[in-house]
Amino acid sequence: MSGPAAILCAGEALADLLHQDGDTWRSHAGGSTWNVARALAALGVASGFAGAISRCMAGDALWRASEAAGLDLRYLQRAATAPHDIISGAVAANLHFDVTMMPPGWPHEVQWLHFGGTSLARGPLDLALIALAEQAKAHGLRISYDPHWRNLMGPAYDATLRRMTELADVIKVSDDDLRALFRSHDTLGSLGRLRARNPAALVLLTRGAGGASLYHGAQTWHAQAPVVDAVDVVDVVDTLGADDAGMAGLIYSLQQWPDAGMAAHLAFAVAAGSAAGRRAGAHAPDLGAVRALLGRVAVIC
Repeated sequence: MSGPAAILCAGEALADLLHQDGDTWRSHAGGSTWNVARALAALGVASGFAGAISRCMAGDALWRASEAAGLDLRYLQRAATAPHDIISGAVAANLHFDVTMMPPGWPHEVQWLHFGGTSLARGPLDLALIALAEQAKAHGLRISYDPHWRNLMGPAYDATLRRMTELADVIKVSDDDLRALFRSHDTLGSLGRLRARNPAALVLLTRGAGGASLYHGAQTWHAQAPVVDAVDVVDVVDTLGADDAGMAGLIYSLQQWPDAGMAAHLAFAVAAGSAAGRRAGAHAPDLGAVRALLGRVAVIC
């Protein structure tokens, strides 16, 4: 949906290279936080992506994809750098995002900021984004955070994990994230350590085919993926971006229906992630696709 962003996602936009047959690779616009911004727009909320992309063919493709998604393009910067260093794995353009170039008065337009992904694991962008989150918190904006673990998030990432956890109102982690970030196979123990850093935060834990759980205070809600039957099978085509769509679903539900109750918020998040999985690539489902699955999500306390 076009218009000034009410929800802003800050981080990385990049080209995901997906292996096809033989030696064929296909490029898809992606990036954890960019995927969330696009999924929010598909659900019908005005959203934007705050990040930098290159001034080359790859950057042009990302710009067109952002425009097609209806994102608020005022937050998307073009950097005169190479988009990707294949040898080192550095996503150079992303690192040149300048938070001082945000549109004037943005804290009075935006209601929610979302952070996460590899953008918080590479300097100097990591410190800039943490400062942006702190600024947003000072203005009373809501903050969500999904670390979205990747192998460059070693012990040096621990301080970032702690600070972003402290700042966030909503946190999403997968069971794989917890095992890697805390370097422990004790998933629930690691979840407890995470929650102890910010007991007031709402935490969404995803478990892939095992469903998802929502934690708030002393209460917990559990949900499985949508129930299927022989007549209308919910086929999983591609899980790429499903967690990002689920994150967008949770943000959307909390922002649109703040009084709906946690069970309803969890059901919407799970339905959004499942709807994304029904299409190839990092699909961004619209509101109709999510609502079509919503009644099949069972939530228990």
